[in-house]
Amino acid sequence: MLLVTGGAGFIGSNFILSTNEAVVNLDCLTYAGSLRNLAPIEGNPRHRFVKGDICDRALLRKLLAEHRPRAIVHFAAESHVDRSIRGPAEFVQTNVVGTFALLEEARAYWDGLVGEAKATFHFLHISTDEVFGSLGPDEPAFTESTPYAPNSPYAASKAAADHLARAYHHTYGLPLLTTNCSNNYGPRQYPEKLIPLMIANALAGKPLPVYGDGRQRRDWLYVEDHCAALREVLARGRPGATYNIGGGTELANLDVVTMLCALLDQARPSKAGSYAGLITHVTDRLGHDRRYAMDTRAIKAELGWRATETFESGMRKTVDWYLANLEVKSQ
Repeated sequence: MLLVTGGAGFIGSNFILSTNEAVVNLDCLTYAGSLRNLAPIEGNPRHRFVKGDICDRALLRKLLAEHRPRAIVHFAAESHVDRSIRGPAEFVQTNVVGTFALLEEARAYWDGLVGEAKATFHFLHISTDEVFGSLGPDEPAFTESTPYAPNSPYAASKAAADHLARAYHHTYGLPLLTTNCSNNYGPRQYPEKLIPLMIANALAGKPLPVYGDGRQRRDWLYVEDHCAALREVLARGRPGATYNIGGGTELANLDVVTMLCALLDQARPSKAGSYAGLITHVTDRLGHDRRYAMDTRAIKAELGWRATETFESGMRKTVDWYLANLEVKSQ
């Protein structure tokens, strides 16, 4: 049994769909979470959904006591940088206060375990590469020992959560595993993020807004590759360790959008011409980081994980999924 937080969101739902274990899925169903993401396992007895907030410590305590999970997999987070700029309070509440509440209840639960159950329990905390800040064009990629330098309220709230997780391992011995992932893409992503937003807007004939010059570079990770990495970390990771997870493909945002337009031109041609004609440069985001890149040698060497999808194959699967699920709405 796993207790998964945020399991109705993008990465959390893909993780649940990819595991054979029984899951208690705690999610408060904010705008970015939907039970439609879990439609393939609707009615499956191995999946129990509980609507609730990770800040609700009484609920956390009840779920842990009732279900006795072997691990907690913590996805729940506010994650959109633009929203964090407009309203940082929600990010502090969920990402910092919520993680603190979960760590406190996990510690109390773990303290009460005995024998094999205590020895094998783990808390997997999922974080982001954004906690490391922005790289220059020729700087080496982020490693697990890169100093934290968050530049947005979102990144700062995740950095705070990471520090709390680390402290609970080193102070209390809680068996913590932390992962820092790069930009995820794939099925079930809420259409405020770059790729699903561009798909939705393109199909609706709306402008494809690209921040600034569009040369901000990111490492792109297909969500199913990310979930496979998380399963490896949960199974064989060292408590107290952190692992960088990336797709090994560093691309500028404008190049991603241009490639996406070419795929849509093939799969769903528009009478108005190439979708690339809809690309519109807009005022850049405040404090927009220019580059993220991930050094994933540690997880490859220690756990044998590596991404199996190329960016091209992952993008084709992503486009195919959205074309088959046109309920995705433009923003």
